[in-house]
Amino acid sequence: MNLVEITDPADPRLADYRDLTDVALRRRAEPERGLYIAESAKVISRALRAGHEPRSVLIQDKWRADVAALLVDHPDAIVYLVSAELAETLTGYAVHRGALAAMQRPEMVDPAAVLAAASRVVILEDIVDHTNVGAIFRACAGLGADAVLITPRCADPLYRRSVRVSMGTVFQVPWTRLPEWSQARELLHAYGYQIAALALSEEAVPLERFAPASKVALVLGAEGDGLSAAALSAADTVVTIPMDGGVDSLNVAAASAVALWALRSAAG
Repeated sequence: MNLVEITDPADPRLADYRDLTDVALRRRAEPERGLYIAESAKVISRALRAGHEPRSVLIQDKWRADVAALLVDHPDAIVYLVSAELAETLTGYAVHRGALAAMQRPEMVDPAAVLAAASRVVILEDIVDHTNVGAIFRACAGLGADAVLITPRCADPLYRRSVRVSMGTVFQVPWTRLPEWSQARELLHAYGYQIAALALSEEAVPLERFAPASKVALVLGAEGDGLSAAALSAADTVVTIPMDGGVDSLNVAAASAVALWALRSAAG
């Protein structure tokens, strides 16, 4: 293992890890130099299995053996050994999971290629909360979605919080960005997808009565604003989750899990 011990938080070699607060990350449309941060040995392992290349790894001493095992096939990756205090000073938060990796971003996949290889996809329209994005990816991985497609203004699934909340499933579920709805609708229909928007509407079909086609794209929107008029116009049908107790809707991540379970049950 290419191990380098560092004791100075101002060391320029640690620039990739400096000030990794969620606020700082949210201000970037794309992390600089095409990098993202993977946190914890489990998440790093999933990123490596997905074929992503590590630029460097930041560890505390007790994680040395675990990270060495992960990097057997990546002997050139630099591993920076730091104290827990230095890691917190550097990143802006307590690094409880002991290991961070600065990973090279893979090239974005053509959405046509993703759609051609799938039959059940989830579309995230302008969801800007990174926790929700990560939780939806975890639901997609666990409940049978083949892929996730995100709109141009949706939060980046490779932000640190999204990756962490997803438990690394952002590397497991194929995903890419869609064009605007005027093009996305034509693309989805060209590959035979039924577009189902999950939304509150008097005309919406209750989820338990929804009969999905063999290929379905489930569209989810941000909490509060919901789906845009363009998304609703592009949809072939609007579906809703019937609610009781005076509650009109679920958190979007919870709604994704309920809807995916229902789609899987309908397919089975």
